[in-house]
Amino acid sequence: MTASSSGPGNPSPSPFAATEAPGRAGNLGGPRAHILHEANYAQLLARRPNIAVLPWGATEAHNWHMPHGTDVVEAVSLAERAADLAVAAGARVIVLPAIPYGNNAQQQDQVATVHFSTATALAILRDVTDSLARQGIDRLVIVNGHGGNDFKPMVRDCQLTSGLTILVVDFWRLCPDVLTATFPDPGDHAGQLETSLLLHLRPEWMEMERAGRGEAAARLPDGIRQANAWTPRPWSKVQPDTGSGDPAGSSAALGARYFEAAAASLATLLTTVSGLDRGVDVFG
Repeated sequence: MTASSSGPGNPSPSPFAATEAPGRAGNLGGPRAHILHEANYAQLLARRPNIAVLPWGATEAHNWHMPHGTDVVEAVSLAERAADLAVAAGARVIVLPAIPYGNNAQQQDQVATVHFSTATALAILRDVTDSLARQGIDRLVIVNGHGGNDFKPMVRDCQLTSGLTILVVDFWRLCPDVLTATFPDPGDHAGQLETSLLLHLRPEWMEMERAGRGEAAARLPDGIRQANAWTPRPWSKVQPDTGSGDPAGSSAALGARYFEAAAASLATLLTTVSGLDRGVDVFG
């Protein structure tokens, strides 16, 4: 099963499925004008972007076998691949440098885990959106790589004050049909999904022989669970190996399948939003 095949559990064929990424291969390794870390000012002036992409991750433990930078790698890699595809289709995209820290209030006992409070994240997002608005970039897509990040209240505030149209994409929600068809048990932290993605994206950083089973050691009492109530998990108590979901059965091939499908989905979003006339509401 490939991301571009049709049938049960798969989306319609994507116009981006067979598109080669422009830039490095065709430009002898030159800078991509749509990646701000690479682009020079002459490139940016020659083709001004109208939509920015902000990868936002976290830096935290991912079981015993994965890098602390997993969420950042996922968000950046997906944003850049989708932008490659979208630019090839005519979108005016710029991928901003990633925010590497997220909300990790319940992981403060983990070595070198930096927590951004909601107030800090809001201040960063406000400054980013205000800066973009001053430069005429009136659309922003946040590519979120961390389940602990909750952007909705911040987006409401920043959209009101900046005038930008702001969309949030959680990478694990991009193509649910492909997710369920690819992973019997994707897990929600360092399970099959994330392990497979990093085996595809950064295999040299993975130490699979160290992987724990990602089992929960505690859970809420049934009297609380029956009401669908939510409270933050004391992570090290509930998930002793810091994983949530068994990484067994993960592979680079499965990661590549989901990654390319997710990138195509995000590229479609970027192309659609970039193609709107200035001032046109995304709801039509």
